[in-house]
Amino acid sequence: MLSTNRRRPSSLRVFGIHTIFGDKAVAVCIATAFLSAPLAAQPFAYISNQLDDSVSVIDTALGTVVDTIAVPGRPAGVAVAPDGSKLYVSTPEANGFAVVDTQKRQVIDTVTLSNGALGIAVGADGKRVYVADWYKNTVSVMDADSLQLIKTIAVGESPSGLIVSPDNRWLYVANRISNSVSQIDLKALTVKKSVPVGTHPFGLTIDQRGERVYVANVKSDDITVLETARMKVIATVKVNKLPYATALALNDSRLLVTNQEDGSVSVIDTETLTEIGLINVGDKPEGISTDKDDRHVYVANWFDNTVSVIDARILKVIATIKTGAGSRAFGQFIGP
Repeated sequence: MLSTNRRRPSSLRVFGIHTIFGDKAVAVCIATAFLSAPLAAQPFAYISNQLDDSVSVIDTALGTVVDTIAVPGRPAGVAVAPDGSKLYVSTPEANGFAVVDTQKRQVIDTVTLSNGALGIAVGADGKRVYVADWYKNTVSVMDADSLQLIKTIAVGESPSGLIVSPDNRWLYVANRISNSVSQIDLKALTVKKSVPVGTHPFGLTIDQRGERVYVANVKSDDITVLETARMKVIATVKVNKLPYATALALNDSRLLVTNQEDGSVSVIDTETLTEIGLINVGDKPEGISTDKDDRHVYVANWFDNTVSVIDARILKVIATIKTGAGSRAFGQFIGP
């Protein structure tokens, strides 16, 4: 558990390792023209605010919150459908996940699974939703249209981060307590292989070709690089304190990693597999995703109730956007 002298809200009950929040007031500066180059598209970032029971909608072209969606149940994990029409949000205290219509910007359905729902992902074709159950050590496979359970797959202890391969063939699961990553065959819906990584893996991401998975190991303060073809560890890269989640940018040449303990983001050159930069962001950063322009990276700062926007080319924070209380945004939270 992270040590802190901050007051913990007695009403929050979401996993012993994830119930630390601050109530520090945040001074926020929102840049009116924070992009240093024009965007190719105008997607939205969906930031789960765990203490506010809400999701902030950020227009990445404007660099500001344009709406706030009520999502009861302490929303944590986020996954956007490939076409951007729906948003899936895990709600541990509502025992499952919510489905948000991104046009109406409201919850249109809820699914009950268990109070262990945390990590969530959607298939590359948008047809299935995958939910990790922290307590039952399983991944639920859901039909995205009917919202019916297709299968429950046993994985390692305390599964958290999920990522689907670009070809929709594999699902990768970070098993926090087992210190492993499982590879699930999405045709057979069975675990093909599980391999040891660092200590307490949590967030992970995959490159555009599906050849490498990058795993943030919270307790060993490092990143495991997995070659997916053989499910072999090809490198371990040290970063800063308590790395939680990862994102790729600039044609997969840069890996950015949120370090919760010291409020920073490590930048790794994926060719040399060395750390080339360290960027200060807000307090207790966790969720991280890259804009569709492949250059601007959004970081949810859990204790600051803000999102930092990083320009991956110049390795600097170029804007800070106020969101809601307990901004977590764990998962792939940027969509069209």
